[in-house]
Amino acid sequence: MLDIRPSPIAGTWYPASPAALAAEVDEYIANAERNLPPLDGEVLGVVSPHAGIRYSGPVAGYSYAAVKGKSPELVVVVSPMHYPYPHPMLTTAHKAYATPLGAIPVDQSALARLSALLEAEIGISPTPVANDPEHSLEIELPFLQRALAGEFKLLPIMLRDYRPQVCQALGLALAEVCPRDTLFVASSDLSHYYPQAVAERYDREMLKRIASLDPIAVLRAEAEGVGFACGAGPIAATIWAVKARGARRGVILHYATSGDTTGDYSSVVGYGAVAFLR
Repeated sequence: MLDIRPSPIAGTWYPASPAALAAEVDEYIANAERNLPPLDGEVLGVVSPHAGIRYSGPVAGYSYAAVKGKSPELVVVVSPMHYPYPHPMLTTAHKAYATPLGAIPVDQSALARLSALLEAEIGISPTPVANDPEHSLEIELPFLQRALAGEFKLLPIMLRDYRPQVCQALGLALAEVCPRDTLFVASSDLSHYYPQAVAERYDREMLKRIASLDPIAVLRAEAEGVGFACGAGPIAATIWAVKARGARRGVILHYATSGDTTGDYSSVVGYGAVAFLR
């Protein structure tokens, strides 16, 4: 019997019914497949949003359509930690994550190697926490369960410290310790609560920085007042990881806002899907 992290968001952020959840995720991925831009290279990683599934699911579908049918041994998901834990970097203390679609085992060996390398490099390693309430990592899991072929292990990382040296060390350490066929996922939404026209301007700039594989530019966007992503640190770490694995370009797959779901464009949240290609 595995020690499994129970889902705190099933039934609220996404359906608790396995059949309903699978059908909704499959629909988002299928819709995206019909409109996916050409991807002339191997997809090493993606950026995917993490709001409630009815809001960001249509965009997340593009991220996972880009990797549909892949069978990685390991999936790394790097997300923000939205709650005030007193640690710069966190992971789960459990041996697996539960979703209505089943349990995903955590790769304890990869996590141990990552922790040892980060501790040696920067004196910071992921602090294990139990029963965390974080949604931004978990919301990616049903998409992975439906898009990927076969079972996979998970390496979950939640960041609170977005200093460039921390993000770079994390990304390079991930590239070093993970198997060659690892899929990297950065979980992030874009601008929050601006009118649609303002959101589009900010998000266009942030997506351009992400697609150009410039992690420092991603981290600087908010301070420069030109863009925002709540997962800027996870995105930067993921860019460093995929570049170390040979990624040479990013492709913006899709963009939308919460207004496209609600019809209210006065105050929206931006959602973007990006693929990193080798």
